[in-house]
Amino acid sequence: MNEPAKPRREQILDSASRLFSERGYHATSMRDLAGELGMQGGSLYAHISSKEELLIEIVNQASRQFDEALFTLRGLPLPADAKLKEAMYRHIRVVADNMDSATVFFHEWKHLSPEAYARVTGWRDTIDAFYRELIEQGVREGVFRPELDIKMTAYLVLSAVNWAYTWYRPGGPLGPRDVAEQFAEMLLSGLRPPQGQP
Repeated sequence: MNEPAKPRREQILDSASRLFSERGYHATSMRDLAGELGMQGGSLYAHISSKEELLIEIVNQASRQFDEALFTLRGLPLPADAKLKEAMYRHIRVVADNMDSATVFFHEWKHLSPEAYARVTGWRDTIDAFYRELIEQGVREGVFRPELDIKMTAYLVLSAVNWAYTWYRPGGPLGPRDVAEQFAEMLLSGLRPPQGQP
């Protein structure tokens, strides 16, 4: 049984995500996008006002997906090391499930106009703060080393999970959970106090 066709705007966003991901935002023209969709160039403007509107919507949609995946962890009664491992899995899962939009989000957002650019940098600050909170929680609980540089540790975790879009391939031998488990174990072995040390 055939799935019902997606609404036209959703089709446009999907195609824009794919083309921006493959070619880059500036190298993709409205004519390219219309051709991909089998539309006349002018017909696109019945659904969108500009190419940047699409970029903003793709970026906003991706940030909402990360927010929904990560911020629900805050209230869970888990120790910090387990919470960090779950956060890394959820983060990589959002990337793996949305490779085109994740690539646009992490690579093409720099082409946004100043106001939209400022919103993305503000969002990045909230994600950075989220991971710093997890590291701080671990230090308080004694599951992470007390001398950790919180800021640098959060940067390290974010670098691991954010850059998955550059090399992860869905359908490969490792799923998002496998990747997160391996990343987390490598990182946590450096974050935890040595055996026998409080």
